[in-house]
Amino acid sequence: MRLGLGTGSTARHLVDLLGAQVAAGFDILCVSTSEATATQARSLGIPLTDLDATPHLDLTIDGADEIGPGLALIKGGGGALLREKIVAAASDRMIVIADRSKLVETLGRFPLPIEVNIFGLGASRRAVEGVMASHGAAAGLRLRLDAGGAPFTTDGGHYILDALFGRISAPKALSAALLEIPGVVQHGLFLDLCDRAYVAGPDGVGIYEA
Repeated sequence: MRLGLGTGSTARHLVDLLGAQVAAGFDILCVSTSEATATQARSLGIPLTDLDATPHLDLTIDGADEIGPGLALIKGGGGALLREKIVAAASDRMIVIADRSKLVETLGRFPLPIEVNIFGLGASRRAVEGVMASHGAAAGLRLRLDAGGAPFTTDGGHYILDALFGRISAPKALSAALLEIPGVVQHGLFLDLCDRAYVAGPDGVGIYEA
């Protein structure tokens, strides 16, 4: 099986469990969505490849920051949204694993991560603010910082702007508007990518289909 490995707190548990299965003889080949996940996978003996050598995957399993109607997602809280989206799009299916707190009636409570090129940051930020205003954003825009107070830098060498919408009523239109900004590399709206979500809660695990 060719599997895409997600990034984040929930995905870390998945990788640990997968490592135990590989140690027991499970035959699998994986593509990681971040350097952090790749490091964890190697430490557990999970075989890794990349999308150049293996451009088509059977499945990607990842977490999510929000799960909305139709399994529309907000992802990127861990800073790996670009690679996560590339890997998901290269897969036959995408499955999300999450807890019940991630289910929302409308996307936007969680800040939307927008990955931007470092060059022209000020211009890109202003353009993003314009799109936010036209989509009725509830709050502002902030540059993501790391634990030391410096701008957070993605594995691809980009910055992340976190956009506080409160409510995203037209996610497809918002997606298109953001991607028209030259300095925007990608954003955390995952639309029409997720096929199924396994959502854990006090009463067990619920299964949601797109």
